[in-house]
Amino acid sequence: MQKSEGSGGTQLKNRARGDYDQRTSSSTQIKHRNTVQRIKSSLSTSSPESARKLHPRPSDKLNPKTINPFGEQSRAPSAFAAIYSKGGIPCRLVHGSVKHRLQWECPPESLSFDPLLITLAEGLRETKHPYTFVSKEGFRELLLVRGASEKAVPLLPRLIPVLKAALVHSDDEVFERGLNALVQLSVVVGPSLNDHLKHLLTSGSLSIIKSKIPTYCSICC
Repeated sequence: MQKSEGSGGTQLKNRARGDYDQRTSSSTQIKHRNTVQRIKSSLSTSSPESARKLHPRPSDKLNPKTINPFGEQSRAPSAFAAIYSKGGIPCRLVHGSVKHRLQWECPPESLSFDPLLITLAEGLRETKHPYTFVSKEGFRELLLVRGASEKAVPLLPRLIPVLKAALVHSDDEVFERGLNALVQLSVVVGPSLNDHLKHLLTSGSLSIIKSKIPTYCSICC
C-alpha cells in the first residue's frame, strides 16, 4: 500500500514538473520572439536610409542626386530655360580656365532684337547656371552691336516690365543683373528711356529698390 501511494506521489510530482517545464518553455519562446522583433525594429530604424527618412538633412533638398526627377518635387523649367535648351538662344556658353564667354552661332549684329533681347531680359531673373551668365552676357553683348539703338527703342514698352520684374526680385543677384541691364539699356537708347521711367519707378518698386541700393535715385539722375 505504501508503495502504491509512493508511486502515485511520484507521478503527481513528475506531472507537475512537466507542466512547469512546458510553461517555462512557452514563456521563453515568447520572450525570444519579442527580443528578435525588437532587434529587427531597431536595425530597421537605425539604418542610414531610415535615418534619412526620419531626419532628412537640409542638403537632401539641395543635392540633385537625392531628388527624384519624376517625383512631386520636380518642377517644370522656366520659359527661358526651355527656350535655351531647345536652341532658341543663338549662343552657347564656353567654359574657360579663367572666365567664361559666349559663342554666337552668327554675328550678333545680324540678329533681330525681337524677341531675342526681351527673352534675354527675362532670363535675368534666372538663379541657376548657365542661364544666369547667358542672359546677363547675352543682353550686354547684344546692346554693343552697331545699330543697337534703332533696334532697341521700339522694344522699350515690352522691355520695361521685364526689367522691373528683375529690379523688384527678392534675390539680390537678380536685382543687380536687372540694374546693370537697365544702365546698359539707358546708355544705348538715351533720352528715349525717359518716357518709360514712370512705369518702371512706381511707388512699390521704388521702395524695394531704395532698400537695396539707397543711391539708386542718384544713379538714375
